Amino acid sequence: MKNLAQFVQALPKAELHLHIEGSFEPELMFEIAKRNNISIPFNSVEEVKAAYKFNNLQEFLDIYYAGANVLITEQDFFDLTWAYLIKVHSQNVKHVELFFDPQTHTERGVEFHTVLLGIYKALEQGEKELGISFRLIMSYLRHLSEESAFETFNQSLPFKDLIDGVGLDSSEVGNPPEKFEKVFQASAEEGYKLCAHAGEEGPAEYIWGALDILRVDRIDHGNRCLDDEKLVERLVKEQMPLTLCPLSNLELKVIQDLKDFPLKRMMELGLLVTLHSDDPAYFGGYMNENFIETAKAIDLSKEEIGTLMKNGFEASWLTTEEKEKWKVEIDAFAKEY
Repeated sequence: MKNLAQFVQALPKAELHLHIEGSFEPELMFEIAKRNNISIPFNSVEEVKAAYKFNNLQEFLDIYYAGANVLITEQDFFDLTWAYLIKVHSQNVKHVELFFDPQTHTERGVEFHTVLLGIYKALEQGEKELGISFRLIMSYLRHLSEESAFETFNQSLPFKDLIDGVGLDSSEVGNPPEKFEKVFQASAEEGYKLCAHAGEEGPAEYIWGALDILRVDRIDHGNRCLDDEKLVERLVKEQMPLTLCPLSNLELKVIQDLKDFPLKRMMELGLLVTLHSDDPAYFGGYMNENFIETAKAIDLSKEEIGTLMKNGFEASWLTTEEKEKWKVEIDAFAKEY
């Protein structure tokens, strides 16, 4: 396609799979580390970027948590979130549903409200000044215990009007969904919407568990559903959204080459698939880069790109009216292009 980058840039986008701690660019990491007088195990921005080469999810998580250690004050969390919003505003992202990981911070003595309010105030400012609507998702860390997740759940209750949903992330293998059945049930009873990472490195059974035990509204990643024909049939029938992250999958060796990314097959099967950046500072690309590089690798058509953009809004937690508004705008632009 001619002018692929221009086409992707011009279309409005919804980002539904973004870990705010994973948008921590090295330059800002150094700036905040210096401000808080915290040493980090790198001597330069270049050295940090050189370390962003991973063989698997755990190697990435080790450096991800090391970087998060410099975040201490409400201003730090505001600055982190604001930097992300400025970046995606430049890429014509109109709606974000971002994850934050309270336990990454409360485990090292940072107060829950410090994390939440810093992020939330930036999101509010982004809506007002940049026109980016938002939903906020509090993730439980699956490598920790359900008791720890319940502590986070209880800490969230005084602020539940600021939080739209809960998620489940971190080390997937060996930490199946059923480990968190009770805290997800409690979260649902408090009115939180539910999503969970499943079927990235873990097996298709973890996707079944997210559906039947956690009763999620959305599956994050979900690539491994293709290993199970009955699971695919169910996901198609229910139009359960899958938030795919191609550059993340490539960097974490879930796939060896973007040409292996199974997006076209998933679309042909009728799955409600969407594209997102996951942890863009670490994986080499925000929304536009994920669309452009994937489109190049597997030869996506203009129509397929438009469908994926519309799927992003359809899979979001916006109102039906808001979803339709953006889908109509995407169709109108794609027709003219």
